[in-house]
Amino acid sequence: MSPPIRDTAQVRLDNALRLFEEFVASTVKHADAATLRGLERRFAERLQIQPSYWSQIKGRSRQIGERLARQFEQLFHKPPGWMDHDHPVEAPADPASAADVQPSLPQDDDERFIVGLVLTYYRRHPQRARTRLLDLLGEVLTPSAASAPTPAAPARPAATSSASAASEMDEWRRLQQGVAPLKTRKTRP
Repeated sequence: MSPPIRDTAQVRLDNALRLFEEFVASTVKHADAATLRGLERRFAERLQIQPSYWSQIKGRSRQIGERLARQFEQLFHKPPGWMDHDHPVEAPADPASAADVQPSLPQDDDERFIVGLVLTYYRRHPQRARTRLLDLLGEVLTPSAASAPTPAAPARPAATSSASAASEMDEWRRLQQGVAPLKTRKTRP
């Protein structure tokens, strides 16, 4: 059975996101959220479009038309028609290094959706979002949650469970040290 034929708009979007990932990978080794925002602006500048237009393309409220597709190809030194065709993703020879390539970038539509939701929440209510997200991560990374087997995860031997829990707790403490303390919010009468 042949693979389903995808529409040109989706293929162009996937290729544009692929070009953005290549741009990010060639620019910085490990990108954080602030760096990514700056890189998106620089990526849009390289494409000679407004950053808001690039944001609309990523958010699927705008499509990449014929003219812009050719502009992508020209400015990123791709052959004519490259944006209109699926390109297989080359898997790295070492699977362990695959996670090191771009761990902070969303890998698929589901991850992009979740990251978008979190960013939207954070941009609207930064203090509340930071508090709740840190609480949620704390629940996930605490030893009691890590040592209790879940339906999706098989039970671990007790020795490795406690060592793993201690390791996860150390990692959680290191993460907490990198986060600025929250300011208390003044309440209105």
